[in-house]
Amino acid sequence: MAELVRAQWGDHRPGVKSGEGTLTHHEVAAGAAARAALFGELLPRGAEPHIGVLLDNVPEYPLWLAAAALAGAAVAGINPTRRGPELARDIAHTDCALLITERAHLPLLAGLDLTVPPERVLVVDAPAYRELLGPYAQARPDALTGAAPTPASRMLLYFTSGSTGAPKAALCTQGRLAAAGHALVRYFGVRREDVHYLCMPMFHGNAVIAGWAPALAGGAAVALRRRFSASGFLPDVRRYKATYFTYVGRAVQYLLATPPAPDDRDNPLRTGFGTEAGAVDAARFAERFGVPLIEGYGSSEGGAALQRTPDTPPGAIGRPAPGDDLAVVDPETGAELPRARLDGDGRLLNGDEAIGELVNRGRSSFEGYWRNPEATAARTRGRLGGRVGAGWYWTGDLFFRDAEGFFHFAGRTDDRLRVDSENLAAAVIENILARYAPATGVAVYAVPDPVAGDQVMAALALQDGAVFDPEDFAAFLAAQPDLGTKMAPRFVRILAALPVTATNKVHRVALRRAGFRCPEPVWWTPSAAGPPEAAGLPEASGPSARAAGSSYRRFTEEDRAALLGEYRDHGRAHLLDG
Repeated sequence: MAELVRAQWGDHRPGVKSGEGTLTHHEVAAGAAARAALFGELLPRGAEPHIGVLLDNVPEYPLWLAAAALAGAAVAGINPTRRGPELARDIAHTDCALLITERAHLPLLAGLDLTVPPERVLVVDAPAYRELLGPYAQARPDALTGAAPTPASRMLLYFTSGSTGAPKAALCTQGRLAAAGHALVRYFGVRREDVHYLCMPMFHGNAVIAGWAPALAGGAAVALRRRFSASGFLPDVRRYKATYFTYVGRAVQYLLATPPAPDDRDNPLRTGFGTEAGAVDAARFAERFGVPLIEGYGSSEGGAALQRTPDTPPGAIGRPAPGDDLAVVDPETGAELPRARLDGDGRLLNGDEAIGELVNRGRSSFEGYWRNPEATAARTRGRLGGRVGAGWYWTGDLFFRDAEGFFHFAGRTDDRLRVDSENLAAAVIENILARYAPATGVAVYAVPDPVAGDQVMAALALQDGAVFDPEDFAAFLAAQPDLGTKMAPRFVRILAALPVTATNKVHRVALRRAGFRCPEPVWWTPSAAGPPEAAGLPEASGPSARAAGSSYRRFTEEDRAALLGEYRDHGRAHLLDG
């Protein structure tokens, strides 16, 4: 990465675009050299060279990434949606010797017991910051003192999760990040005249690994959006002449929820690259904006990757990247599972036997977690006393593999539901519910059953002005031939928008925690088992209608009290507090 930064010297084309103006590639290299020199002066002797960056997507972010590359330091992306002790913990855990922030985020730090001394908390939009940088304005990236970085130099400490407990900080070296950047340059044919639009937060691996790194490797520019804005997306893309963007989580759904305009296709984008858009919404996006979305898969930690090829069928992610030995296995035994059977419309027919955990049985680029040997070991754990799967990389993601060898995403391992002794994957049900026309967003998750196992709950975000019609929804379910008899939601929660984490991923923990005890309207079927007439509901055709009780009604306070009584009677009320 240091070599790529040094190569920008003398290149006076636009390198970083933002609402604050434009920096040339040369100015980026010069600015990075100045910050690397400043860092060298401020770093206490013998300290680990870690730089905490608590910024929105502003030009200082790529400048400090480039500076860290030159200095052989590592950037810890600090999530500004974290608060109080959790925020202080992230900074302390990653041993930050320097903290880079802005005035907008200073209130987050007020009153915290920080491990970084005040003189090494730099506020990039304060006059004192410019004064500090002044003496280093003439620094050159090829003339810095100190040990030269190597491919093994630590480059990133990025948190892979933050929705449950303390997040883990994954390691990424300069060599791995540069390799990822060059791979995406080849894969997408990145050109020097391209502009990568970075609207996902740069404290997350997606924007840095899939956006900034390939732009640097390919000599392209980046355009920054301080924070993601669905309404600001197309105006930004047009203003900056962006040709490529990355996304995660619900960003695509937010874009689709904006009011359509006749000139939606009037944009310079060639493609978007990311995860979790889903086949239905990816097709809607391409139809509306004229931009194909490439759904990729690469575990944030670098342990496994799938690549889309021209013959990849709709709904599939792709085949293994070169050198990967990927398989879908039973997480208990490590045995490879049977290939999936799909009908003519690509719908899964044998999910119960075909869905398992994706593992890389070959050599992976996983470099571990910072100061978390237990989590590192869990990723490469063995099964059955270490005999099965030892040394494999366990992704924690559910997949199935079709007869032609293409892999299909089916959810996270902690998104698995167990209904009436049958294992279900939340993502499979979500893909079906995504066909429901009034819905702009869908999330499926488990709530405990009063007796045993789980019940299916779905959260639906509807189009503006739409009202949930329980009979219409039940009829929709009855018409889905691939909706198994135990997949239909017992509860349906209606929201204006799905809750998301700071990286725009659905906040499933918050949804599960609330369950049916939430302020928004909830619709339900009073009986999840037996024929619909057992619950006093009319007969309906189709296995999904039968499983769902054929219709839904409002979940009342009386219903809630009666249901909580069932949990107490069976000694399972405590599960609702998890």
